[in-house]
Amino acid sequence: MKNKLQWKFVFIMLLLILILMTVVCVFLIQGVQRFYSDAFFSQMEKVFTDKLLFGELTAALGAEDPVAKTQEVLDAYQGRLGINTDTRNYYILDGTAGAVLATSAAGETGRLEMTPNILQALGGTSAFGGSATADYMDIAVPLAGEGGGVEYIVYIRDNRQTVRDLTVSLVSLIMEAVGVGFVIAVALALILARTLLNPILGMTKAAEAIAGGDFSKKLSVEADDEIGILAETFNNMASQLQATMEEIRRSEALRREFVANVSHELRTPLTSIRSYAETLTENPDMEKETEMNFLHVILNESDRMTKIVQDLLELSRFDAGSVQFNFERFSLAKSIEDVRDAVKLECAARGHTMTVHTPEDLPDIVGDRARIEQVLINIVTNAIKYTPDGGQIDITSGSSDGFVWVAIKDTGIGIPEEDIPRLFDRFYRVDKARSRESGGTGLGLSIALEIIQRHGGAIDVQSAVGEGTTVTVRLPIEPKAHPGDKNGGARHHAIEE
Repeated sequence: MKNKLQWKFVFIMLLLILILMTVVCVFLIQGVQRFYSDAFFSQMEKVFTDKLLFGELTAALGAEDPVAKTQEVLDAYQGRLGINTDTRNYYILDGTAGAVLATSAAGETGRLEMTPNILQALGGTSAFGGSATADYMDIAVPLAGEGGGVEYIVYIRDNRQTVRDLTVSLVSLIMEAVGVGFVIAVALALILARTLLNPILGMTKAAEAIAGGDFSKKLSVEADDEIGILAETFNNMASQLQATMEEIRRSEALRREFVANVSHELRTPLTSIRSYAETLTENPDMEKETEMNFLHVILNESDRMTKIVQDLLELSRFDAGSVQFNFERFSLAKSIEDVRDAVKLECAARGHTMTVHTPEDLPDIVGDRARIEQVLINIVTNAIKYTPDGGQIDITSGSSDGFVWVAIKDTGIGIPEEDIPRLFDRFYRVDKARSRESGGTGLGLSIALEIIQRHGGAIDVQSAVGEGTTVTVRLPIEPKAHPGDKNGGARHHAIEE
C-alpha cells in the first residue's frame, strides 16, 4: 500500500506540474504574440502618421522616378520601420493592381497575396491592424496622386519569424523548467508521502493488531493537524475497545461463574432431598421420630430452593428493567422501628443486644417503603447471623446534604478486606459453608444493592476481621426526575405529599 500511495502522490504532483507549465506556456506564448503584434502596429502607425515622412512620400510622387524616390525615402526610414530583410520588408505596390514595383526583399517580384490590408489600401484607406495569431503582420498605406486616385501603396510585411524564434526559446525554457519541476515534484511527493503516509501505515498496522485482539498498539503522532487528531482519536478508540473487551471478558467470566453457582446451589438441596426421600422409601419401618426429621429436612431444602428461585427471578427482573416500584413519601424513622420489631425475636434468641438511635428531625423520604425495609431487614439479619451469641447490634440514622443514612453496626466476626469488594456479587459468600448452614442464598446483598441504586442511593461497608462490620445505607431525601429508573423499565406511581 505504501508504494502505491507514494507513486500516486508522485503522479499527481507531476500531473500538476505538467498542467501548470502547459497553462503558463500557452498564456506566455499568447502574451508574447499579442505584445509583438501590438508593438508592430503601434510602431507602424506612429511612423506613418509622422507629417515629415508623409510629406516626403507625397513629394516623391512628383519626382522623375516616383518609385525610386519613394524607395529612397523608405530606405532612409528603415531603422524606424524596423526593416530587416530576413523578417520584415517593405514593398511599393502598384495602386491599381497591387503588383510589386520595388521591395527591400531581394528577388521578390510579381504579385503578393491580396491580404485584407492591401485590399483596404487599394480602396484608398490606410490599414493598421490584423490578427495577433496570423502567420504574418502587415500594414498598407495608400499614396494618392494629384487627381485623388491611389497611385502607389507602401506595404510593410513581417513574417513573424522573430516571434516564432522567441516562442521556440520560450518553449525550450519551459520544457527545461518542467524537467526541473518534475525532479522537484518527485522529491516533494516522496517527502510528502512519507510525512502523510507513515501515520496512516501506523494506523493500518495498529488496526490489524486490534483485529487480531492486541489493543496495546498506540500511535505516537504528536502533531496538531488533522493527522494528529486522527491518531489521537484512533488511540482513544483502541482504549475504549480494550476496555469494552475487558468488560466483555469479565462479564463472560461472571456469567460462567453465575451459571456454575446456580447449578451448585440448586444441586445441593436437590441431592439432599433425593437422598432423604430414597432413604424413606427404602426403609418403610423407620422410626417415627427419624422419619419426621427426614421430612423436616426435605421441607427445609425445598424452601431453600424456592428462596433461590425467587431471588433469581427478582434479579432477572432488575436486569430486564421490569421491576415495579411504588414510590411514596414515608417516615424512615417509622420504617426503622418496624425493622427492629421484625427481627426482635430472632435477635433475642441469639442473646444479642440491639439499640436504635433515630433523631427526632429525621426527614421523611420518597421511595418504595416495602423494598427499603426489605434491604434493612436483610442487612440486620446478616448482622444477627454473623455475630456470635451475646453480641451488640446498633442501628443509627441521620441526614446531611440532601441524603438520609442508616448505619447497622455489629460486633460480629467481620469480613476480610479482600472480600469486601465482592460482597454484592451474586452467590458470593465469605464463609460459604456457614452461609449455607444459615440458609443464605448469596443473593440477598445483590438484591439490596439493586434496590438502593434504583433509589439513587448507595451502600458502604466497613469491616475488620474479629472486630465487626458497619453497613451504611444512603438514600436521597427527594428523588431525581425519574427515581429508581436505572434501566428505563421501572414503573413509578404518583408521589404522595
